[in-house]
Amino acid sequence: MTTGTYLEIDARPALRFVREYPDPVERIWAAVSDPAELTAWFPARVAFPDGGSPTPGGTVTFTFAEDGDGGTGTVQAYDPPSLLVFTWDGDELRFEVTPLRTGSRLTFTTVLAGRDTAARNAAGWEVCLEALDAALTGRPQEAPGGATPAWRRHFDDYVAAGVPAGAPVPE
Repeated sequence: MTTGTYLEIDARPALRFVREYPDPVERIWAAVSDPAELTAWFPARVAFPDGGSPTPGGTVTFTFAEDGDGGTGTVQAYDPPSLLVFTWDGDELRFEVTPLRTGSRLTFTTVLAGRDTAARNAAGWEVCLEALDAALTGRPQEAPGGATPAWRRHFDDYVAAGVPAGAPVPE
């Protein structure tokens, strides 16, 4: 089942995922902004300069366990505990955490560098967000990576739903 929505923001392709959790804002905020917690679900290790907090205009470094360099990005916005925005490989990743009457909502939006990456990236973020869901419920699983059967199922679902595709897919 796919949970992301394909849309355009300022004439750029984008994906939006919304999750609601019984956890307080502070717990979800930590899961999406603390590099130590990101290791449970984000596709690369994330580091901010000097191990500190993100600073608007500051650099974000991404590292893959299997082959190292994942590039760098720039922090666009940081307003704890509600907003973190940074770039990565031409995409913009926006994490918004809002309180609900009971629990909190995570809205993750990624503005894509290319339209043909939408189905591929949507499938990848589905797998990542499933890992986040598992980590938040105390059922951590192996960090996401590659074209797993779950990734392939999501990819096929997004393509069938008409989400743009065509970019190379992981092996």
